[in-house]
Order: sequence, then C-alpha cells, then structure tokens
Amino acid sequence: MDEQPIVAGRRWVGAAGVRVEVRNPADGSVVGTVFDGGHVAIDDAVQAARSAWTSWRSTASPDRGRILVALAEAIVAHLHELAPLLTAEVGKPLREARIELDRCAATLRYYGNLADRLDVEDPRPVHEPIAATVVRRPIGVVGAIIPWNFPTTLLANKLGPALAVGNVVVAKPDLSTPFTTLRIAELASKVGLPSGVLNVVPGGPTTGSAIVAHPDVRKVSFTGSTQAGRDVLRTAAWDIKRVTAELGGSDPLIITDDANIDAAVSAAAMGRFFNCGQACLAVKRVYVTAGVADRVIEGLTAKIGRLTVGNGAHDGTRLGPMHSEEGRERLLNQLGDAVDSGGEVTIGGEPLSGGLFDDGWYMAPTLVVDPKPDSSVATTETFGPLLPVWTVADLDEAIERANDSSFGLGSSVWCGDPDAALDAARRLEAGYTWVNTPVKVFDELPFGGVKQSGFGREHGIEALSHYTDEHSIVTPGPGATP
Repeated sequence: MDEQPIVAGRRWVGAAGVRVEVRNPADGSVVGTVFDGGHVAIDDAVQAARSAWTSWRSTASPDRGRILVALAEAIVAHLHELAPLLTAEVGKPLREARIELDRCAATLRYYGNLADRLDVEDPRPVHEPIAATVVRRPIGVVGAIIPWNFPTTLLANKLGPALAVGNVVVAKPDLSTPFTTLRIAELASKVGLPSGVLNVVPGGPTTGSAIVAHPDVRKVSFTGSTQAGRDVLRTAAWDIKRVTAELGGSDPLIITDDANIDAAVSAAAMGRFFNCGQACLAVKRVYVTAGVADRVIEGLTAKIGRLTVGNGAHDGTRLGPMHSEEGRERLLNQLGDAVDSGGEVTIGGEPLSGGLFDDGWYMAPTLVVDPKPDSSVATTETFGPLLPVWTVADLDEAIERANDSSFGLGSSVWCGDPDAALDAARRLEAGYTWVNTPVKVFDELPFGGVKQSGFGREHGIEALSHYTDEHSIVTPGPGATP
C-alpha cells in the first residue's frame, strides 16, 4: 500500500519529505509506504484549511452534523476493511480494532447529533436594563496531533467537536499508523465533507512541530506523552496558541477487603492488558488491602495465564505484539528495576521467542508484586503488558499511595461499602474515576487529566468550549434610547 497525505479530501501528489515504510509489528511485513510530510506539507494543508473555513463556518450546524453522522455510518459500513488495516498498523487483535472503530464512529455520531442543538447565540440576563448575548465562534484552523496507539478514536475525539462548531482541521497521524486515518479521510470526502475541511498529513516529530509552530493554526489538540506535551506547550506559547493536552497516565486501581473480588480482578486484567497495555488511560497500578491480597494476586496470575498472545490478525488472539522494539526495551527496563527493588514476578517477565514470536515485538503479559514504592513502575508511565500490585493496610493508605504520583488521568475503586467507595473516588486526584465498574469512556462525560496528565477536556459538551471563542455583546435594553 502506497499512500500520499490527503489534503482537502484529494490525493496530494506533490509530497515532499522522506518516504517511510510502515511495518506490521506482528511480523515485520511492510504494510505500505508513506511520506513524512514536514513543513512544506503542513503549510499546504493549513492553506487548504484556511481556504475552506469561511464556507464551512457558514454552513448550518445541522448540516455539519449530518455529515459527521454520515461519516460515522460510513466507518461502520467499512468495518470489514478498516479493522484489518488498523490491526496491521498497530498490532492490536481484530476484536479490539473493531471496538476502536465502533468507538470512533460513536464519537462522531454523538457530535453530529449534538450539532443539531448547538446554540450559536446565547442571550444572558444581567442586572441592568440592557440586552446581552454570548456568541460562540469557531476558532479557525485546528491542529490535531494523534499518537499511534488509538489512531481512530483519538482522531474522532478531536474531529467531532472541532467540525461540529465550524472549525477546519489539519490532522497528523503517527508515521507508524497513518493508513486507517487516511482511509477515514477518504470516506469523509465521499459522504460530503467539503474540500479542505479535513486535511491529513502523516509525519513524525518535525511534522508535528510544524503544526504547532504554524502561525495560522489557532488551536492544537494533542494526545501523547507528558514529555512531548511539554514540547508542544513551549512552542505554542510563542504565539499564545490554545492547546488541549491529553498526556500520560499511571492510573491506580484500589481493591478493599469487602469488594467483589472476582469482578475487581477481571476489571484490573481487562483495564491493563487491552491494546497490549499500550494506553494512557489504563490500569497501571493496583493497591489491594491485606485481607484479600493473596486472593487478588492469585486471581490476576490465573487471568493473565489465560491470555492468548499472538498475531492480532489470527482468530483467538487476545494480546497482540507491542508496537515497537523500543517500546519493549523500555518496558523490560522498567521490569528489571521493579525486580531489582524487590518485586516478585508471578507470571511472565520476558520477551516471547520461537515460531511466530521471532518476527514481531512480543512480550509475555507480566504481574510483579510489591516492588518498592519509588520504583519506575510506580513513578513513571508503564506502556505495555506489565502490571504491578502492592499490598496496603487500608483504604486510606491506598488513596495516599494512589495520589502520590505526578499523573492524574484515570482511577478505579472497588469497595463493598458504597459510601466509602464514593468518598474514596472524591479523594482521588484524577480526571476520571470508576467505582465498582470496569474502565470505559463515555461520549457524554468529559475526559481529561489533572497534574502532569494534561488539561482541557475531550468528550461531552465540555469539549465544545475548547473549540470556540466566546464573544459577549451588550446592547441597550428594550425601549432604551441609544
């Protein structure tokens, strides 16, 4: 598969930059080649977006919404084509690829339906005999920088609210996962999205920096690591660009003695090993009270032992390869630090080799018990199929340990006392907390982090405010003389 960046819904044949091979992390085969767009491609894409903006912002909100809904339906209709492509790029099992694409479509559908109810002008009563109105205006060109691990859902998180309120978008998928995004852009063109409203330019860090630094990009929505987020913020500060930053996470899950242990263990395993543990919003630390610690550890060890590791395109695979050799090496270094600090590995703990495993970046799903609290699995983001578990005295200690982190994205509490569980949830420093329920994101609820997990919100009506400027207009009240 050979692709060019898509600009304004068309093949763009004047690509500059270096052509890069995209390889399947399961077997090293070449999925296709793509250009790393760079500054020239970004400038062309931004100009295409600017040319389209006047018309798109003037399009009635219900009409914009209908196009978003139509794109959602087109994604569902092409699931048979898109899911294998997503699996080949990322490495995730086909089942998870379908889940991701369904979620992508659901988000676009949500904002498409919401567009019907958008009030561009909001009259406000004030305590004087005047009339006041708040007008919400689209910002203009939005840069969307999307990581490799969930390229379609994270695209939808940005595309849905941005387009619904009348912005235009330049999207940069990661060089290692460009093709599903490019195909979705093609589908958008076919369902009626006007030329220039969505522009896709695959690229690496240089291409991302070009988006952030471009003077005509008014807002950047970024998902990625905390360190990369710092770089984005430094560049965006030059011209006071608005930024939404969804960054790294080290999400704690707490289990108390009176919890539903079987359900909690299932939630911990699912929340950690989905997408081979390569997610910013994922269970990454488990704190369990002493009375049930042995039972939880035994249950997790058994659950992990039943995960079938293999090529994501093969039937029955529940855990695909890691996305890159570099990612696996980082994970092995974290595991080595955990073991050196006294952690005990109950299952896994090594790269997989032999047979099909020799051709990809496979890692045995791993549980490590009671490494030191200052080990890297506790203090830095763990990206891969590795789960640390610590035994604590009580719920208060669990909350204290959970909050002793520079991150604050997601968190979970499993506790048999509903009042204690809700109190614990309110004490946790996170943007999202699940109480006695597995990790799942809802379009209706705002999603984002605190502390070094970022700022701004995606999903919900709250996301719309990050893509509009509010303009207050005051006029004389009824009957007043100008």
